Parts: sequence; structure tokens; C-alpha cells
Amino acid sequence: MTKRLLALAILSLAVSPVRAGSPAALLRSTDPAQVFARGRVSSEFSEVKLALSPDGTRILWGSTNRPGGPGGWDLWESRKEGAASSAPSAVPFCSPQNDFDPSFAPDGSGVYFFSNRPGGSGGDDLWFAPLDSSSGRYGSARNLGPRVNSPGDEWAPVVSPDGSTLLFATDGRPGAGLHDLFVSRLVDGVWREPLPLPAVNGPGEDFDAAYLDDGRSLVFTRRTKDQEGADLWLAAWHDGRYATPRRLGPEINAEKSWNLGPSTTAAEPGVLYFSSHRPDDNVGRLDIYRIGYRLVTAPADATDLPDCAPRPASRKKGANRP
Repeated sequence: MTKRLLALAILSLAVSPVRAGSPAALLRSTDPAQVFARGRVSSEFSEVKLALSPDGTRILWGSTNRPGGPGGWDLWESRKEGAASSAPSAVPFCSPQNDFDPSFAPDGSGVYFFSNRPGGSGGDDLWFAPLDSSSGRYGSARNLGPRVNSPGDEWAPVVSPDGSTLLFATDGRPGAGLHDLFVSRLVDGVWREPLPLPAVNGPGEDFDAAYLDDGRSLVFTRRTKDQEGADLWLAAWHDGRYATPRRLGPEINAEKSWNLGPSTTAAEPGVLYFSSHRPDDNVGRLDIYRIGYRLVTAPADATDLPDCAPRPASRKKGANRP
């Protein structure tokens, strides 16, 4: 695979960045990034994009090379059992094709993910596997349909905490760059025509987004042209619109590494998960890290921004995932 990327009511407000000099939210770490579930989830293999169920009992993630699954890129699950967790196993809705980027519905009713299995619109499509709350079993995955999916690739689906908006990345629709972030509004139980987030999207690759605790601010992955790896950026929501995105600092972004796959969960407010390879603490090629954070307000033109100050970039139409 060589390719990888709020609601209608707020979209008209989200097209312009915050005005110069107005306050904007910044992301501050509250503790160091640590490898998550060393040896169980984070392993010698490449682990990308953690998903925790709203009740905190199910842990899902993607791996591009962990053996034992039905396909090349598979989704894995571990169940919390008191203070411990079960041995990982491929989820039952995995296919012999690529399945990746899991994200639980806010109400725990199932898992969104992307797959290039048969029955889609072409490339990687967005799918949903229902989860029965009484039996604890997953049902058959269903394609989200051609209104959401395009002949190109759709990645990293995530639904807003209020359940109203589907956020994802695609290279199959006109946008600012290669993969761009798009949103679809849920109306009468149907996901409507997706629209881009022009205040967030740039000329390169923008994908893998996650909502923060305020339900609007985003952490997302950006890869600029010719960059070695990718970085996580913050698009803070303030005063009814998105501020100009800022590259997050070294407590999250490891230099010249693939920093991607951010995720959050209602089960752990103030916690951000992400994938990276940090030279000072790692298990495999790509591990999942956990870090505490808080959103703070500071002037948009502040110069003392150690956690979010943009720095020079040290794949995707043009890049495989690591």
C-alpha cells in the first residue's frame, strides 16, 4: 500500500484561523510520555493507533507486521481483566485484506475502521463493526457507503464525543493537499456529504486526527513535503473557529520519527495516546505511548511556547506506513 489522511453547522465558522493577537488553546503535557502496555500492546512489532472502549475494558490497535492475523495489516484486541489484560488476538471482523485505524463509537456501539476488503468504493474505505452490549460480540462489518467513501483512500475515522460528526482523512476528494481532513454530519441517522476543514488542512498530508477533551480541538498528523517521518500538530478551537495549527513539541514529537495515530477516550480524560519511535524509550519499530495533557489559553502570538512551538520539519500519496 503506497497511500495513507464539524459538523455542517460549525463548518462555516471553521474556515478562518483565529485572528492575530486573540487567545488560543495550547497543549501542555502533565507527565512524560511512556510506553503503553510494554510487551503486551507495544511490542517488537509496529503498533499504530490505539482505541479504548468508552468503558475502558477493551483495547484495540492496528499492526502492520504482528504475526498471527488473517491479513497483512490487522486489528488486535486485548481485554482488561482487573489490573491485568488478556493476550492480544485479532478481532473477529478482521479480513485477509488490510484493516486498520480503529476507533470506538462514543456510545460503545461498535468500532469504525478502514479496510480495502471487497465491497467498497475503491481503495481504503471506512467500515463499521457493531458490538452487542449484552453478548459482548462483534457483528459483521458494514461499509459506510459511497456518500462517505470515495474511489480514493479514506483513513482514521473518529466520531465526535457528541456523536454528531464523523472526522476522517481522504485523498479521494478535492482538497488543499494530498490527504486532507474531512467531516460528515449525521442527519436522521445518515452520514451526509463530507466537507473539508480548510482552516486545518495544508498542502502536504493531513490525517489521523483525534478530538481533545473540549470536543472540538484536534490533534492530527501532518507530513510536509520530503519530510523524514511525520509529526503531530494541534488545531485548537477558540472563539468559534480553529486557530492556525501548531506543531507539538519534543515531549510528543520525536525528531525524524513517525509520530502519528493520536487517540483519546472518554474513559481517560486528559490522556493522549499516540504512536512513535522514541530513541530514549522504545520496544519496537513503532510503539504506542501514553501522555497526560491539559489545554491552556495563551496569546496566539506568544513566543514562549515550549510545548507547541512550530519547528522546522527535520509518507501518503507517496508513503507507506512504517
